[in-house]
Amino acid sequence: MEAYSIFGPALINSLTRLLARHEEKKAMEQLERSLVRLVEETKVIAPDVDAMKEFAIELIVSAVHEAGEHPDAKQDLEKIDDRRTEGRSEDPNTLEEQLQSGLEDSFPASDPPSVVSTAISGRTKDIVGTDEVLLRRQKEGSRRKGEKNAE
Repeated sequence: MEAYSIFGPALINSLTRLLARHEEKKAMEQLERSLVRLVEETKVIAPDVDAMKEFAIELIVSAVHEAGEHPDAKQDLEKIDDRRTEGRSEDPNTLEEQLQSGLEDSFPASDPPSVVSTAISGRTKDIVGTDEVLLRRQKEGSRRKGEKNAE
C-alpha cells in the first residue's frame, strides 16, 4: 500500500503524459471519464473511503489536464469538414490524378525565369508633381553623401 501511495501519482502522471502524445483531447477526456467512473464504482471497505475516492479523482483530473497542456501533447486537428473545399473529391485516385496534373503543369519548377528586356524607344516622360520633388531629394541626398566622402 505504501508503494502505491508513493509511486501511484508519479505513474499516473507519466502514463497520461505519454498517452497525450499519441491521443487527441477527445480520447483523453474519455479516458478521464472512465477512470473517474472506475474510482466511483470500486467497492472499498476502509475508513474515510469517500475522502480517498475524492483524492483519487482529483489526481486523475489534474494528471489528464496537465498531460493535455504539456507541449508534447498531441493537438486536435481541425474538423475536416471545415477545411474541405466544396466539391472536392474524397476518392484517393482522383486526388492522385489532380496532384499529378498539378505537378506536370508546374514542371520544371527549378528553371530560372527568363530575362526579357522591355525597353521602349522614345523620349523620356516629363517629371511632374511629387515625382519631381522625390527626384530632387534623391539628388540632394546623393550630393551630400559625395561631399561627406570627399571630406
